[in-house]
Amino acid sequence: MPLPPTTDTIAAIATAPGAGAIGIIRVSGPQSLEIAGRLFRPAGRRTAHELTPGSVTYGSFLHEGELIDDGLLLVFLGPRSYTGQDSIELQAHGGPAVLRRLLEACVRLGARQAGPGEFTLRAHLSGRLDLVQAESVLQIIEARSESARRNAAAGLTGRLSERLSEIQTALTGVYGSIQAQLDYPDEGIAPAAVQEPLVKVLSEVDSLLGTARAGRLARHGARLALVGRPNAGKSSLLNALLGFSRSLVSSTPGTTRDYLEAQLELDGIPVTLIDTAGLRESADEVERAGVAASVSVAESADLVLHVVDPAEPEATPEGLRTGVVTVWTKLDLMVEPPAGASGIRVSSVTGEGLESLREEVAERLKADAGGEEFWISNERHAEALSRVRELVAAAAAAPDDLAALDLADALEALAGITGRRDVQGETLAHIFSQFCVGK
Repeated sequence: MPLPPTTDTIAAIATAPGAGAIGIIRVSGPQSLEIAGRLFRPAGRRTAHELTPGSVTYGSFLHEGELIDDGLLLVFLGPRSYTGQDSIELQAHGGPAVLRRLLEACVRLGARQAGPGEFTLRAHLSGRLDLVQAESVLQIIEARSESARRNAAAGLTGRLSERLSEIQTALTGVYGSIQAQLDYPDEGIAPAAVQEPLVKVLSEVDSLLGTARAGRLARHGARLALVGRPNAGKSSLLNALLGFSRSLVSSTPGTTRDYLEAQLELDGIPVTLIDTAGLRESADEVERAGVAASVSVAESADLVLHVVDPAEPEATPEGLRTGVVTVWTKLDLMVEPPAGASGIRVSSVTGEGLESLREEVAERLKADAGGEEFWISNERHAEALSRVRELVAAAAAAPDDLAALDLADALEALAGITGRRDVQGETLAHIFSQFCVGK
């Protein structure tokens, strides 16, 4: 799909759909100031006024002699604007009809209605944001939890871009050295000049890839299944973790016939708690179907809480492909688990042990992050880095001519994340910077 033009003027409603106290129309491009001058009149004046950078002015929005609304005009001159172009914002009341009329007026005065993401695309193309930062804008908008917001904000600062850029620079250096050896054999190249940087790159890529699961959970949330025998205390535990009654609790075994989901947040990670049917043999067809569904949910969950009544201990269910935390319930009844049994003891009645359980779950969900301050939360980035790792490992074990091909592909995969694609120019600069002066 070709990129849209960037030399015209675009306009769009920048606030969420629906009614609100304030609504914003954003305009960017060479005609922005002209549109502002024809559409806006400062309070107490009948004619346009000089638009100064960074100004915020109260007045009226008028088009073809009609008063549309009163509000604020904000002026941003390029290149010191979000898009790098001259831009304005019209802040009016947030009614849908008002915003539609203002957008229509901007279009009639020469703007084009912007497509999805077009303002941020212009910010990237103008050099205001690199590709990683541009994608972080979307992630911070979509963030469902504090950890997702914090992680997206870290991407906006450029910290992830810096680490990826260091990897790209290191690979470019090795690629350039190998090309120099192939093209100019008399210059020579020490094996360590290839192997040592590649080992460091592999370590750095592994460090970033190790955060991908935690990043995925922070962005999309984790599924946490509560499994165990009937009356082990699964529904009571779900209600206690939520802080309100969401699941029906009964002393009658087999009350839960289907799984039930509820949302909460644990240490910044959005979690879907899933209360499942009790695991047992049953002659009841509906209950058997519920048990089968419970097993399926547990197998696909990110983490399983095996809920066990100490008075009726049982082994961990077999066949689970995910992590399991054993939770011994009914602590208030003073029944001890079997000697040497591991797990966390809780009481859904008194709340004792619940905080320890929350901490354990959060720690298990974040375990792969390895203490990193930010995580790879974009699936496209994770796939590209996995490809980079594969190619760099292959290059480290290959002869120079094949290693150069692998590294070229690795650099191309990295460029898909960073947008930095001048491999040839950077390689030539590296090659000739190693020559003796005067050669």
